[in-house]
Amino acid sequence: MNMRKIFIPLALIAIAVLTLGACSGKKEAGQTVNNFRIKRGTNVSHWLSQSEERGEARKNHIKEADFARLDSLGFDFVRIPIDEVQFWDEEGNKLPEAWELLTNALDWAGKHHLRAIVDLHIIRSHYFNAVNESGQAANTLFTSEKAQQDLINLWYQLSDVLKGYSNDSVAYEFMNEPVADDHEQWNQLVAKVHKALREREPQRTLVIGSNRWQGYETMKYLKVPEGDKNIVLSFHYYNPMLLTHYGAWWTPTRDYKGKINYPGVLVSKEDYEATPDSIKPLIEPYTKEEWNIDHIRADFKDAIEAAKKYDLQLFCGEWGVYEPVDRELAYKWTKDMLEVFDESGIAWTTWCYDADFGFWDQQKNDFKDKPLVDLLMSAKGL
Repeated sequence: MNMRKIFIPLALIAIAVLTLGACSGKKEAGQTVNNFRIKRGTNVSHWLSQSEERGEARKNHIKEADFARLDSLGFDFVRIPIDEVQFWDEEGNKLPEAWELLTNALDWAGKHHLRAIVDLHIIRSHYFNAVNESGQAANTLFTSEKAQQDLINLWYQLSDVLKGYSNDSVAYEFMNEPVADDHEQWNQLVAKVHKALREREPQRTLVIGSNRWQGYETMKYLKVPEGDKNIVLSFHYYNPMLLTHYGAWWTPTRDYKGKINYPGVLVSKEDYEATPDSIKPLIEPYTKEEWNIDHIRADFKDAIEAAKKYDLQLFCGEWGVYEPVDRELAYKWTKDMLEVFDESGIAWTTWCYDADFGFWDQQKNDFKDKPLVDLLMSAKGL
């Protein structure tokens, strides 16, 4: 018998170790708890979501080098938003190129020691910002049984492709920023999608957020499926919006051109008086409240209590400051956010890696905000 030496590439060994990790973890009340533990990451946004790029432009937008970079900087995971329109046509047929890009991204993440959350960001029956953007069709998800089954079917197809990835390395976030009129509508959909996914993947870590744009203030209304420890609770935080979104064209306060302060009262009386009458009602609340680290702590209280109640990991899936905002103000707010995250054991992904809240410039292949990265890496890692 002719025997040959077989050389196994290190990358394949690493993937095998991650796959074996799907069987690891501790037993708790009859369920194996995954080792999907996360701390500091970023959103790889405006690539497979919220982007018109297709073909070579989309293929070249994010590459393996980006995942290697995030690993080398000290991030331990990524959130990858994806949109229905990029993965399925209007007849429900798969669009193969996007699927290949997603699996490439998950392979690269695993190779470069990054866990990943696949986030179904926008679907045809639900867009988180439809209420604020003219020309957008109304959301039908919470009033249509068909739309809800369509959402489950999307996840059946995603599961068919992604189920081979280790439960310790890849998690599913089955919808981003739900906007239901009634909290119970979202709770009922959570139960329905959770049941459907658990029939396919009993162990996969699922990320579940709160109603009304994943708001911290609605976390207390969220009903989490009982007895499932492979769930991560998620909220988003951009407060105070006048600071984090200063000048952003899509916000109601976009026309405010006055000075803002942080910490303290955001808008002085003098700056308020100089504000055009048309937007004074939008700015007035920012002339009264003190914004500082204690305000952030108070805002996070309900989310922290929910995580304690269910004994689950807590995760802030989006937070960040719009790129044009004064950097010193941005850093002060970021520092306070990181301090609260660390003292409360909250995992996070910044919004975002390379878009208009990001720190990396893909065109120049260089940092556009290295001090921000240095600040982020001063926070606790895994």
